[in-house]
Amino acid sequence: MMDFLEKWNIKMNDQKLLEKAFTHSSYSNEFHCDNYERLEFLGDAVLELVTSDYFYRETSFKEGEMSKIRASFVCEKALATYARNLKMDSYIKVGHGQEKNINDTIIADVFEAVIGAIYLDQGFQVVKEYIDNIIIPYIKSNTNFLGDYKSALQEMVQTNKKSLEYILTKESGPAHDKKFEVEVKIDGMIYGVGIGKSKKEAEQNAALDAIKKSAR
Repeated sequence: MMDFLEKWNIKMNDQKLLEKAFTHSSYSNEFHCDNYERLEFLGDAVLELVTSDYFYRETSFKEGEMSKIRASFVCEKALATYARNLKMDSYIKVGHGQEKNINDTIIADVFEAVIGAIYLDQGFQVVKEYIDNIIIPYIKSNTNFLGDYKSALQEMVQTNKKSLEYILTKESGPAHDKKFEVEVKIDGMIYGVGIGKSKKEAEQNAALDAIKKSAR
């Protein structure tokens, strides 16, 4: 059994489904077998439902905000990260011409294809628990897959056309060891506070603080 399934005690009835989930089109073209593309399509839909359900139940975000934050945890970079941490990339089968180019796109596709395979073989509840076990820790740790925290907060705020500003409230310490404190305000209300050794770092920490509070 593959380690990433054994970890959650998932025992596939149809191992061929799992083999298909790791088979890239370049391999199937060479060896005349099925590839993961149809499973990826299904897995993408299941992943969207499970993550949407989580953000609906666990946050008070409006529709646009939920779409933005969900996108950050199901983007290509995020899915490839989950897959690599589970060592899924070591099971991928590609054709000879593709062997040196198993990129994030392929790895992310395989992650979704595996979800599709588990869903077909084990049903919705098992695949939901599998997805939750993998992704929720990243959500709770506020992992940012789309770039810096200021950009992520800006994306969230833009959905509601609110004003966003960073205000330096405190600067202390000698020249070689400065400390800056920044507040981030949304429509005039303080949403986060950050401290850093530079104004830029303090702004990033304030944005992260605001994102954390918004997700509660």
